[in-house]
Amino acid sequence: MTATALIGATLLLPSGPARGQAVVIEHGRIAAVTAADALPPEAMVEDLAGGWLLPGFIDTQVNGGGDRLFNDAPSVETIRAIAAAHRRFGTTGLLPTLISDDVGVIEAAITAVEAAIAAGVPGVLGIHIEGPHLNPAKRGIHDATKFTALDPAMIARLCAPSRGVRLVTLAPELAPPGAIRTLSDHGVIVAAGHSMASYAETRAALDQGLAGFTHLFNAMTQLGSREPGMVGAALEDRRSRFGLIVDGWHVHPASLRVALAARGIDGAMLVTDAMPVVGGARPSFSLGGREITTVDGACRDAQGTLAGSALSMAQAVRNAVGLLGCTLTEGSRMASANPAAFLGLDRHTGAIAVGYQADLVQLDQDLRVRRSWIAGDASNTGDGA
Repeated sequence: MTATALIGATLLLPSGPARGQAVVIEHGRIAAVTAADALPPEAMVEDLAGGWLLPGFIDTQVNGGGDRLFNDAPSVETIRAIAAAHRRFGTTGLLPTLISDDVGVIEAAITAVEAAIAAGVPGVLGIHIEGPHLNPAKRGIHDATKFTALDPAMIARLCAPSRGVRLVTLAPELAPPGAIRTLSDHGVIVAAGHSMASYAETRAALDQGLAGFTHLFNAMTQLGSREPGMVGAALEDRRSRFGLIVDGWHVHPASLRVALAARGIDGAMLVTDAMPVVGGARPSFSLGGREITTVDGACRDAQGTLAGSALSMAQAVRNAVGLLGCTLTEGSRMASANPAAFLGLDRHTGAIAVGYQADLVQLDQDLRVRRSWIAGDASNTGDGA
């Protein structure tokens, strides 16, 4: 197989921006990062004609896209459509995310994701099961009638051997004793969310293997002067990571800037919490029998409750730069390297480095997506605007 050399763009390497460099791709992986004028003679050279070449974005919370909602039809076809919609916005790896639902739907979703990975659907890394083991007091848009206790049968199902990553969001204060440790010991990534856990309860969960926090600030106990809450525990802990929905609606940008100042860039991951409108043609959709409408970039039900987002990862990176004052290097890290590390995939993807899978995204000078690559396979469709 002939190697392909990508030249002409500024590379965003782990060490920072690099000009005059080329990425050599062979067998779906990065074979070399070298000077553009020192390429192997057999390489097929492709000039990207400017812009930035970044590691592809990794999104750990994707409820839908392309007018499809994962809960509505948890199938390989649905997953393929969602992944294709998000690829237009530079997402080269994602976790289809199931919102709280019945046990049968959870089982179907797990089966569908495993089948999608077996079928080689581009970009599918595993599954995120958000609920139904959540606290009704912080239900958000979730249907509290679907909430159930985390019982031994579900723990056993979640711990069963699987293809890909398995991420579970739960309310740690409601988890049975030892459940978080059992899940963690079996390779399940456990995140806290939709929770009333106190600071002490959250710290105890972290000691049991809690790995992160789903959409920091949203649907959890807040930082206070005498009770630091879940937010305080998340900002203090140096082992875990938290997701940030940087859409200007879920959290005030100043609060996000404070979180980054307190914990540092390495603790944060950009997530979209995306709904079907991302990459879709329709501004509204149905969620559990409720009509959700997108107005001014926010998805809400008739009562005004936020219902996921209309955010893409490309827009999240632009917002990290424009709203939070991050450099592109920092935005890229939160969109690629940090989620890869959170998912335990940082030896394989999330960076432009030799030996890594060639998961890449090209941005223009306005940080709009031109192209993407998944395992070296190029797509010429970007967000374009």
